[in-house]
Amino acid sequence: MTTLDIKDLHVSVNTDDGEKVILRGVDLTVNSGEVHAIMGPNGSGKSTLAYSIAGHPKYKITQGSVTLDGQDILGMTVDARARAGLFLAMQYPVEVPGVSVANFLRTAKTALDGEAPKLRTWIKDVNTALEGVDLDPEFAQRSVNEGFSGGEKKRHEIAQLELLNPKFAVLDETDSGLDIDALRIVADGVNRYTAQADKGLLLITHYTRILQYIKPDFVHVFVAGRVAEQGGRELADQLEAEGYDKYVKAAAQA
Repeated sequence: MTTLDIKDLHVSVNTDDGEKVILRGVDLTVNSGEVHAIMGPNGSGKSTLAYSIAGHPKYKITQGSVTLDGQDILGMTVDARARAGLFLAMQYPVEVPGVSVANFLRTAKTALDGEAPKLRTWIKDVNTALEGVDLDPEFAQRSVNEGFSGGEKKRHEIAQLELLNPKFAVLDETDSGLDIDALRIVADGVNRYTAQADKGLLLITHYTRILQYIKPDFVHVFVAGRVAEQGGRELADQLEAEGYDKYVKAAAQA
């Protein structure tokens, strides 16, 4: 079993008004074979957690640890974290003009494996991954995310997930901006990934809509930079009915 373990994680970020504390002691353990959903209102620190795990330089770790099978990843470069088995699907994927999807994917796969994939089989793998998220094979010749619709960007992220096949995936609001058809396509791709028993998933979302298609084993309520409550799928149903108000009020009074 593989384990991603987050202990007492505190994170701050520099702003125009000085250093701002975002995460205030996050404890969370994700084992292979598990799907964890993180839910919470805007500004609660969900994306900060995702980017801190991935190694975004904007975020400063002031306390705590993040380990992958006991190995400290906070001292690793971003590419080393990827090679260790971490994957981040961003809420707002960036455009990379002049770099084709095909070249981007092959370069990423080469960097992870230490050798280039065989071209003949790789083209077939890419086409299969694209077709799996309802993208035409010609999509591979377009520049990464340039002129993509919101749905195309998110489906491209899931194609990356399938091709790179990491140990752990962190999906930051992958459902944001998707219509119902695109949501189902993305969810199907995520479910293909988690069907492998040795994979772990951390799914960040505002809404329960995507959880109709991706069934979490654990749900964590994130408020004011901390995990305020955790439970099973029934907790997501409770949040849908009642919202985050009681957790926000409790955090304000703490």
